[in-house]
Amino acid sequence: MALLELIYGSGLRVTELLDIRMEDIHLNQGYVIVKGKGSKERMVPISDMSTIALRNYIVKARENLVKDSKTNFLFVNLNGQRLSRQGFFKLLKKLASEAGVQTECSPHTLRHSFATHLLENGMDLRTLQSLLGHEDISTTQIYTHISQQRIKEIYRNAHPRAKEE
Repeated sequence: MALLELIYGSGLRVTELLDIRMEDIHLNQGYVIVKGKGSKERMVPISDMSTIALRNYIVKARENLVKDSKTNFLFVNLNGQRLSRQGFFKLLKKLASEAGVQTECSPHTLRHSFATHLLENGMDLRTLQSLLGHEDISTTQIYTHISQQRIKEIYRNAHPRAKEE
């Protein structure tokens, strides 16, 4: 599903996701233009999976939903109007339930997972700050606790006296 691919794959805030317009999408170049807090624009890369999901959504779903509507928002509801935050939350809850997710799942959970996964796989904090659209690095640090197990693993691999023999 394009919504979930994009919000998790790019670490967007729910408002940023729902405010994307058709002209903000640059699938061939692999990015979207996102309007973040304070109406600041940033260019956010999108994965190949997100690109495929978005193409499928635009051609197979959005075109049928929009019909007579003149909306230019990427994500629309069954009436062809901009998908609301409430509509997104309901959809996310439904999809999580169908997938058997037992814990509470929110858009922020997906954003936090995005940040944590990138940090655990070696992304530096400044790059992540830019991707998330944070003005202050301390905001990024709050989002991104690394598990104690991962810290031990990195320590063992990095410190010459910590390596197991």
